[in-house]
Amino acid sequence: MSALRVLSRASGLRPNRIQPFLQRRGYADAVADKIKLTLSLPHQAIYRSTDVVQVNLAAESGEMGVLANHVPSIEQLKPGVIEIIEESGGTKQYFLAGGFATVQPDSQLTVNAVEGFPLEDFSADAVRAQVSEAQKIASGSGSEQDIAEAKAELEVLDTLQAALK
Repeated sequence: MSALRVLSRASGLRPNRIQPFLQRRGYADAVADKIKLTLSLPHQAIYRSTDVVQVNLAAESGEMGVLANHVPSIEQLKPGVIEIIEESGGTKQYFLAGGFATVQPDSQLTVNAVEGFPLEDFSADAVRAQVSEAQKIASGSGSEQDIAEAKAELEVLDTLQAALK
């Protein structure tokens, strides 16, 4: 059953009365407009409704680029890099440990992340050392909880290591 028929039956309204409330879903157009980006962590806001050109992020459903007038959606983020292309043409990259991204119909993008750091703050050598340590624990030299935590840590560190190459 189509969504329009379900809504019309549930609301008691005729389909032609519901149509204006439904948005037509389509692909984002590459336009000169900007996105208002809010990127928040529990302890700080990195961007607060700042105009940017494009945001590329790692969603559970796949890599996604958000431009102005993007289709509204809510995406769960997996650990990965968020790339922000600013109005000046510069690019900033942050590594996020996960979170959610919400695209609003009025070209607003809100990203709420558990943890996030500028990608340039990471040392490839330090990450390699952490990977090595986590692999030792994950291979069985610890409690069940330690092994589970090490495996989860390895997933994040592998993604971070790939982003630093």
